[in-house]
Amino acid sequence: MATGKKSKRERRIKVVVYIMILAMVLSSLTMGLSMFI
Repeated sequence: MATGKKSKRERRIKVVVYIMILAMVLSSLTMGLSMFI
């Protein structure tokens, strides 16, 4: 993992991780809102 240039696969994996984190945050937010309502 000490390569100087970034590959497309690495960037795609990073994007997927960001999307997963966003989905988890959104789901937790909706769960909290549904519990409050």
